[in-house]
Amino acid sequence: MEKLRIIFMGTPEFAVGILDTLIKNNYEVVGVITAADKPAGRGQKIKYSAVKEYALENNLHLLQPTNLKDEAFLEELKSLKANLQIVVAFRMLPKVVWEMPALGTFNLHASLLPNYRGAAPINWAIINGETKTGVTTFFIDDKIDTGAMIISSETAIDTTENAGHLHDRLMHLGCNTVIDTLKLIESGKVSTTIQNDSSDIKTAYKLNKENCKIEWTKSTTDIHNLIRGLSPYPTAWCYISDNNEEWNVKIYEAQAILETHNHAIGTLICSKKEIKIATDEGYIQILSLQFPGKKKMTTAELLNGLTFSENAKAH
Repeated sequence: MEKLRIIFMGTPEFAVGILDTLIKNNYEVVGVITAADKPAGRGQKIKYSAVKEYALENNLHLLQPTNLKDEAFLEELKSLKANLQIVVAFRMLPKVVWEMPALGTFNLHASLLPNYRGAAPINWAIINGETKTGVTTFFIDDKIDTGAMIISSETAIDTTENAGHLHDRLMHLGCNTVIDTLKLIESGKVSTTIQNDSSDIKTAYKLNKENCKIEWTKSTTDIHNLIRGLSPYPTAWCYISDNNEEWNVKIYEAQAILETHNHAIGTLICSKKEIKIATDEGYIQILSLQFPGKKKMTTAELLNGLTFSENAKAH
């Protein structure tokens, strides 16, 4: 078998873990492709992707095309003479790119495909109350996350785990799964499984302001799952109003309490150090949150400087 010459494509922190594993396992990475630099934050300073920072630190050949069909980019890609491409959290590739290497292009996706194809698989697995998830490697085709699967690796989701913690665990699981996939490719023993399409496949929709908002009429468990599925980023949010003031509040950590009560849904029940918000069959106890213009803080820290009336409501 010829020696692997790999091009790696990825952008966020999740992809860095995989790229680092390739380098530490002495795989030859002849090129790294990542997103173009973007201005970010209030100062609109140029921000490098996590993958770019890693590539620069490790003197890897870096490409940042804005157009993946650009002739100059395609010529440079060909000149690297890669025989395999690995994609982790990048963007949709044109056929001319994914077809280029002799051994194909495979993607690592953070779900057990065919479920949770799309942009936010880690978040939606928790939001939907799944008890297990995993990672899947598959050969890319002309649709998003639909190609022939190579390996799936499974892990349980803890009922208190948030998206940040699961992200890190899946990154480690993904590192091992990518290495196992490379060993199969190197030995010429790859066999693939075609993904079954059925009407009950769950989708990992892109997260936006609307689907991150807490609906207090939902079940206590559903609300708790939304909060942990969006923590620490992009974060579940709601409005809290009291005495003619209204705040857009991010909620990072909470606990679900199931018990009967007579409070209206959305009512804030506060003590000196605790905030509970009434739901249909219990409460959501808020552990950490962020008010506009303030830093993230614990509920006790917030209540040090802010008092709510009995009419305070979340909605």
